[in-house]
Amino acid sequence: MIIITPLTTAEEKLMLLLWKLETFYMKDVMAGHPEPKPHQNTVSTYLKILQEKGYLSVTREGRIFRYSAAIPYDEYRKFLLKNFIEQFCNNSGAELLALLKDEKWIEKEAIKKPEVTPKRKSPKRKEFKIAETVLNPKIKIKKKKKKKK
Repeated sequence: MIIITPLTTAEEKLMLLLWKLETFYMKDVMAGHPEPKPHQNTVSTYLKILQEKGYLSVTREGRIFRYSAAIPYDEYRKFLLKNFIEQFCNNSGAELLALLKDEKWIEKEAIKKPEVTPKRKSPKRKEFKIAETVLNPKIKIKKKKKKKK
């Protein structure tokens, strides 16, 4: 099980870039960062914090470090959604859907009720009826009466 801790806004923005890169070096982060680019020391500090929080794994290759995302983007997204539902939707997915519908982020028609199929009862086979009567003598067997013509 992955333990996820919340990120600050700045850490989250950097992680969005890092999830796209997957495996990277400091130069890749600097090249991929949008303008205005932060100072390399600032990025280095954030990378160290993200490593301490468990978001990045680091491998030393000589004098440089190769980083890779230790927590997948989808896992972080689920973590955020779960926290949002717990804090703002009374831990109810239905309340989240109602909010999305009210804000017109989702069409009412897109919310489908799951189709419930009735469970079929499997017919008891005759050999089991015989076994049940042998094992449980309180069960009485109803015999079919033949109609007289």
